Amino acid sequence: MRWPTFWRRSGRTMRRLDPAWASACAAIHKTAFARPWGVNEVEQLISQRECISDAALTGSGKALLGFVISRLAAPEAEILTIAVDPAHRGKGVGHDLLNHHMSRIAAAGIKEMFLEVDEGNGPALKLYRAYGFQEVGRRPGYYSKADGTRATALILRADVS
Repeated sequence: MRWPTFWRRSGRTMRRLDPAWASACAAIHKTAFARPWGVNEVEQLISQRECISDAALTGSGKALLGFVISRLAAPEAEILTIAVDPAHRGKGVGHDLLNHHMSRIAAAGIKEMFLEVDEGNGPALKLYRAYGFQEVGRRPGYYSKADGTRATALILRADVS
């Protein structure tokens, strides 16, 4: 499958995520999830050999715009998290990041990609559907929301190659 390239924006750099960015990742993650990951959790995942992690950085490489972490279990992989800094949401960072990440996943020989997403997260669902993800399951009450209610997780799957 060819991944969409029409969302590419200038002024951004996509590269492997380095553990040195764990603190910045945790800060971004905190803005996106009711149960955010701490610096140690992020650093451990980035460092695991079975994980592929990518960063979207400013063109100068000095600021983190977003990141994605996936765990490989060939021939499958699962996106564990993807988050974009609030100041850069809606500007194509997620598209560029996912495009780069899916290309790396495909190069690793992965055939299927899975993820879970809150059914109420419209922007994320729109992004994932642009990459061919389709619903294959549901987990009612899976996510805790900031207001104390529970949300259903949708399990999505896409062919990678």
